[in-house]
Amino acid sequence: MALTVAHGIIDMVDCVIPAAGLSSRMGAWKPMLPYNNSTLLDAAIKHALQFCSKVIVVAGYRADELVLRYQYQQHIKVVVNTDYQQGMLSSIQKGITAVTSARFFITHADMPCIDPQVFRMLLQARHATVVFAGNQQQTGHPVLIDSVLIPSILTLPITAKMKQVLQTGTEHYLQLNAASGIYYDIDTPEKYQQLIAKNKE
Repeated sequence: MALTVAHGIIDMVDCVIPAAGLSSRMGAWKPMLPYNNSTLLDAAIKHALQFCSKVIVVAGYRADELVLRYQYQQHIKVVVNTDYQQGMLSSIQKGITAVTSARFFITHADMPCIDPQVFRMLLQARHATVVFAGNQQQTGHPVLIDSVLIPSILTLPITAKMKQVLQTGTEHYLQLNAASGIYYDIDTPEKYQQLIAKNKE
C-alpha cells in the first residue's frame, strides 16, 4: 500500500511508533483496524510524516504483515522486536536504536486523532531535552526527546518506567488540551466504536 503524505518538514527528525503488542484489551489487532479509509496505524504514521523525516515502526506480534505493508515506503522503516511480550519499553528500546536524528518523537499506533500541528509545536521548543505535549500529570503524546538520552533509555531495566529518564525536572510541557488528541488512545472496543461513529458524523 502507499500512503499519500504531504510533507511539511521543518526539521530532520525521526518518530518512533511502537506497534508490537498483542492488543489484548481491544480483542483485535489494533494497528490494522479500519479507520478513515485506511487503518489506525496508517493515520498515526501519516500525521507524523507531515513534520518528520522518518517514521520507525516497531513491529512484534504479526510483524511480517507490517514489514510487508510498508516495505516500499521511503520514509517508513519497520524494525522487529522479537521480545515484544516483555512490554512497551522493550519496543521503545528497539525503536530508538534505529534513530539517526538529533531529536526524535515517540507516539503510539492507537492514537490516530493527534493534530499534526502538535508535532510542529513540539519542534519549536528547542531549548529542552524533553518536551511533552501535555502536563506533568498527563504528559500525552507525542513526546519529543533529545537523542543524548538514548543511552540512558537503553540501559533502563525492562521493568522500569520511561519517566525515570524523561521526567527529571528539566523537561518542558506545552500544556495542550485534550482537543488536540494528545490523550486519545483507542485501546478498547468501546473507544474504537466511538471513534468510528464520530468519524461518520
